[in-house]
Amino acid sequence: MKTQSLILAVAVLGLAGCANDPAPNEQMRISEQALEQAKALGATDQVEALKLAEGKFARAKTNMLTEDYRDARMRAEQAELDARLAEAQVLNQKSDEQLEQLQSRVNRLRKQLEVQP
Repeated sequence: MKTQSLILAVAVLGLAGCANDPAPNEQMRISEQALEQAKALGATDQVEALKLAEGKFARAKTNMLTEDYRDARMRAEQAELDARLAEAQVLNQKSDEQLEQLQSRVNRLRKQLEVQP
C-alpha cells in the first residue's frame, strides 16, 4: 500500500511540474526586437501603440522576475503585436507623406504644362 501511495505522490508531483510554464525567453527576445525595430523606423512615444507595447513589455519583465511565466509570455506577445502595430502605423504615415509629395509634384507639373504654349 505504501508503494502505491508513493507512486501516486510522485506522479502528482510530476504532473504539477509539467503544468508549469517554461520561461518565455525567446518571446521576450522577439518582443524586444519588435520594439527596437519600431523605434528604428521612427516610432516615438507619440505613437500610442508604442507606448502600450513598452508598458506591456515592462510588465512582462516584472512577470519574469516573479517567475509568473504564463503572464510574462502573454504580456510579451501583446507587446510584440503592439510594437508591430506601431511600426505599421509609422510606415503608413510615411507612405501618406510620400503620396502627398508626389501629388504635389504632379500638380505642379500639370500647372507648368498648362502655362506652356
